[in-house]
Amino acid sequence: MPHPLLIASITDPIVNFAVDVVDAIGVVGIFILMTFESACVPIPSEATMLFAGFNVSDGDMTLFAAVAAGVLGNLVGSWIAYAVGYYGRIDLLEKNKLIHISPKHLKWADDWFARHGDATVFFSRMLPIVRTFISLPAGVAKMPFWRFTAYTLAGCIPWVLALALVGKSVGENWEEWREHLHYLDYVVALAIVAGIAYLLIKRRRSGPDADEPVAGSEPAGATEA
Repeated sequence: MPHPLLIASITDPIVNFAVDVVDAIGVVGIFILMTFESACVPIPSEATMLFAGFNVSDGDMTLFAAVAAGVLGNLVGSWIAYAVGYYGRIDLLEKNKLIHISPKHLKWADDWFARHGDATVFFSRMLPIVRTFISLPAGVAKMPFWRFTAYTLAGCIPWVLALALVGKSVGENWEEWREHLHYLDYVVALAIVAGIAYLLIKRRRSGPDADEPVAGSEPAGATEA
């Protein structure tokens, strides 16, 4: 697990940037930062919305304005990432030699989102790290747009509202709460690493794709008259 000082050295400049933006342009800054976060730019919503809640407690903005800006920013950013995945699927994944993903694995992703896409998008919107990137695979899997939008909104609202309420409640101590939430980041990061390791091991054990035809073999039924 990464050392807290290492994490702090990486995230503190980003947090300071987010604070400066909100401090300078208020609600518009919240919208911009939350848009970036959902468009695969790792600006932590914890910093943005906790500081926004602190501004609410100071009377610089209303709770409704802060939450509305955060939710709408998340939604717009999600649309951007979704569109990149949806329209860039072939060029980014199927034809790209660097990050090539086989049609078999893309079909697996399509099937996963067809069966579990609603719950995946909804719960991922409330998970650090994952929430930043979930819209991209949803677009790649061509999850129906309006369903994606509905579950994105449903997941964003409680997360953004909860952070703003905590920030409003704790006031000047909002930074302490941001530090506490780092532990949730560690858990999610560990789960992601474990999941990737599991998939790599499973893929290595399974060997070559079973559904690819063997050279020289005839398709089933080819010998039938």
